[in-house]
Amino acid sequence: MTLHRSEFSSDDLSVIISDLLVATADASDALVDGSVAEVLSLLRERLSMDVVFVSQFVDGRRVFRFVDAGRAASPVQVGDSDPLEQSFCKFVVEGRLPQAIPDMAALPPVDGLPQPPMRIGAHLSTPIVLKDGTVYGTLCCFSSSPNPALQQRELTQLRHCAQLVARKLELAAREPERPGAAEWTLQPLQR
Repeated sequence: MTLHRSEFSSDDLSVIISDLLVATADASDALVDGSVAEVLSLLRERLSMDVVFVSQFVDGRRVFRFVDAGRAASPVQVGDSDPLEQSFCKFVVEGRLPQAIPDMAALPPVDGLPQPPMRIGAHLSTPIVLKDGTVYGTLCCFSSSPNPALQQRELTQLRHCAQLVARKLELAAREPERPGAAEWTLQPLQR
């Protein structure tokens, strides 16, 4: 499945995500694998965000497993990590920070919220929850500028993408003997 960016609207993105969720329900293949990274990149573009990333919570750290910033330089890289306690991700998972923040400057003060190392104007984040209820990490995107267009619809798209990522992770863990499954990672597609 090759996605042509100019051929669909943001409504179509929801359909593509739904189709991929159905496709990953029982099996995985190279077309689905590549499409997951493409969908995350498209999500970043459609939401007008600077960076999209998938983080994993490992031993008290937030590890970046996928990062896409388009052609711009990203402030975080795949494999980077930082203390989970010092991340917005932990605050979102614990419910101390909203999942959708169109304008960080308009957010009421949040006790203990860490200062990010880069300017964040808008932020969307949702947990990646596996079938057994384990929180793998988060799917997040942010921009340096506020984005008043971010509403429930955009958060719903992000949540659907998080479900897609969770299913892909579960399939890869369940079928490591299948050629190509174990080494698949959420790497951005080369443009």
